[in-house]
Amino acid sequence: MRSPEGPGGAPKRGAAPRPGRRTLGDTGLEVPPVIFGTSFLGNLYEAHPHERKLAVVRNIVSESGLPAAFDSAGKYGAGLALESLARCLRELGLGADDVVLSNKLGWYRVPLRGAEPTFEPGVWIGVGHDAEQRISEEGIVECWEQGNELLAGYRADLVSVHDPDEYLAAAAGPADRARRLEDVVGAYRSLAALKREGKARAVGIGAKDWRVIRELSDRVELDWVMLACSFTVLSHPRELMDFIESLARRGVGIVNSALFHGGFLTGGDFFDYRRVDPAEAEGARLLAWRAKFSELCELFGITPFAAAVRFGLSAPGIVAIALNTGKPERVAENARSPAVEIPPAFWDAMRDAALLEREYPWV
Repeated sequence: MRSPEGPGGAPKRGAAPRPGRRTLGDTGLEVPPVIFGTSFLGNLYEAHPHERKLAVVRNIVSESGLPAAFDSAGKYGAGLALESLARCLRELGLGADDVVLSNKLGWYRVPLRGAEPTFEPGVWIGVGHDAEQRISEEGIVECWEQGNELLAGYRADLVSVHDPDEYLAAAAGPADRARRLEDVVGAYRSLAALKREGKARAVGIGAKDWRVIRELSDRVELDWVMLACSFTVLSHPRELMDFIESLARRGVGIVNSALFHGGFLTGGDFFDYRRVDPAEAEGARLLAWRAKFSELCELFGITPFAAAVRFGLSAPGIVAIALNTGKPERVAENARSPAVEIPPAFWDAMRDAALLEREYPWV
């Protein structure tokens, strides 16, 4: 049942939250089972017209109910995603309390000096600014302040350092990595101060390399984590499962993202954003796994998309998944995907086909 509609077709403020919401760890923040990414609002690979952006945000709010949840970053279109999100929310008549926003910090908007941004050439289309990385005790505050300006009256309840694993991986050697690690830890000192001052609700971390999350969780206090390309129906090593259980015991909320390995599990040609080569042993292995997986999904009358979503939510402590779409007509399927029923026999068949660990305890 849809929430009562207000201006622009969005639910009215104060409308009852949708069922199925969970609290993000010990933060007290309630979020829907799907948090929507906003990279398309920053013109990822394509310059999207404002009308399409508005239609996507409107459908997200309508499907999610209030508060709707969005994950954004200063890196997305050099701040364009934050600006576009604020504009859409404002045009829909929504206030700051009608949304839960995550802003991943570490990239700062600067003037565009060439034909396109230099920080990720060919990725962000039709944007009017460049961005530079500022991960340090002072730099992260500068990114937070600029993010507030771009959000223009809305606020980021969830703050984090954007892809600290990539920042550490760029080190020239052990000494440089140690210096970079201190930069990240210093940035988290500043985020903790923002939380103490009531300027942010919860401090978290998102990374593709979950081992970096584990390393940092021993040095900084985290309220939530976002796993990416890590815990999926294809890849769920025991070591990571143990870490997920430890986070749940500590009251750290988990958001699971990149459940499809860059679209590979649902038929794409890229695995974690690298093209799969069937002539290579690893490429052949991945394609064989996907073929068996797709065959079983068809046999049980479910989609690989739905199976990957349900698996991604199965572990303890995982409160929500993060999904992305720039197509208004896809929002409903994404928002409703956690409710799709998966027959228990499907998981048994996955075990029998050696596609799922036989001892996997959560499905």
